[in-house]
Amino acid sequence: MSAADAAAEGPAVPAATSRARTAIPASSYISWIALAMMTTSSVASLRAAPTMAVYGLACVFLYLLPAVVFLLPTSLVSAELASGWSGGVYKWVSEGISKPMGFLAVWCQFAMTIFYYPSLLGFVASTLAYVINPSLASSGVWTAIVIVVVYWSGVWVSSRGTKGVAGLASGGLIIGTLIPGVLLVTLGVVFLGQGNASAAPMDAEHLLPAWAGLSSLVLIVNNFLSYSGMEMNAVHVGSLRNPAREFPRSIFLAMGMVLLIFILPALAISWVVPAEQLSLTAGIMQAFDAVFAYFGSQWLTPIIGIMLVTASVAGMLTWLAGPSKGLLLISRQEGYLPPFLQKLNKNGVQQNILVTQGVVTTVIALGYALIPSVSSAYWIFSVITTQVYLIMYLLMFVAAVRLRRQQPDHARGYRAPMLGALCGVGFVASLAALLVGFIPPSQFGSGSPGSYLVIVAGGALGLGLLVPYLFYRFRKPSWRLPDATTQETEASAP
Repeated sequence: MSAADAAAEGPAVPAATSRARTAIPASSYISWIALAMMTTSSVASLRAAPTMAVYGLACVFLYLLPAVVFLLPTSLVSAELASGWSGGVYKWVSEGISKPMGFLAVWCQFAMTIFYYPSLLGFVASTLAYVINPSLASSGVWTAIVIVVVYWSGVWVSSRGTKGVAGLASGGLIIGTLIPGVLLVTLGVVFLGQGNASAAPMDAEHLLPAWAGLSSLVLIVNNFLSYSGMEMNAVHVGSLRNPAREFPRSIFLAMGMVLLIFILPALAISWVVPAEQLSLTAGIMQAFDAVFAYFGSQWLTPIIGIMLVTASVAGMLTWLAGPSKGLLLISRQEGYLPPFLQKLNKNGVQQNILVTQGVVTTVIALGYALIPSVSSAYWIFSVITTQVYLIMYLLMFVAAVRLRRQQPDHARGYRAPMLGALCGVGFVASLAALLVGFIPPSQFGSGSPGSYLVIVAGGALGLGLLVPYLFYRFRKPSWRLPDATTQETEASAP
């Protein structure tokens, strides 16, 4: 999911403060191809490539399966919801289930970023290590320092109300994804074309991952996070001339492009870096370093590293503002957060939320220094991020079915075909991914399964369920600031 897209869309706004829908001027229509490109840019990333590269050719299957059972249902279901109800996931779930569940959904959309930042910046730290000293890539202390420094620098930038960050992140797609991805795949093909053997077997016997119990398939959970965020892109469905016909076309084209961007770089990495040597955080740089060394162009490695870091940091900056802003507006309207967390600074930025989140992120960053393997820490934080986000998707699928049943005549610009089946498949897949995430992957090595379970369960269930329950349970009438919300929303409206 792209931070640029999240920031561009802005926060979800409660129904009480959203403006009435108006007809879209002809000049505001976008083509289904343009929407497919927007979707691709908001989902595709190279960060997950090393995670799947350890499976070699089987990564094709492991990318296709979640695309069918998760990406497709979330895309079509959220499109129907977005075309009928403004206000984002809070509005959908609060109307389809209840307001408390709506708060839980929007909380999870925000809370996943608490563990998303450490995993994203863990990737930044490992990538940056190849610019300075490759041996630092395996240093937990180095990783923790980079996470803390970069995050708090981002908070400082965001608290000043800096504009134009979303455009920077959009440019990051080209700088940090497309150019490095195409270069890696091209050099990988040339590497094989010159008679070099692939580090991973590329025959039909390896199309499916080797079965060694459930732990051998746990890494597929990471792909659910890779495909998440479609509920934000779905708001564009109303900008199509013929949503019923054009939106499915757009989604299938985007799926094809996303799969190519995900699969080909993962395969290229598996060609040049043996699975047992692959780092989940520095795998991309390992592959670039190896292929550049083969072609005598190792001087390019730091340049690629800077490109990847620039794109990731820009993406983090846009994520800092988006989800927390949506949570703030809803909390002011309904009184879900204490006044301290609702306070704005002189630039109108929810600085106290960002600072509080930063304290938690700093504590989590210490996990990189305390957990022996940087790759293990990266994986654990990625799993927690995914599980917290999956709670929101479970609620979204239930809400969609209930809204179709309870409000069948409500105006919708797009109606998803076989909505019940789509929600059923998406719900089961999301629940299965959430449960499987509690199982240590086979790549987790000699780490304690009990410790893994405690960390993941504590992070996912504590942050995703316990914390919002406590906020809701102890909320007070004085926490509601509806007038301030309305004024702020109107002031920010174009």
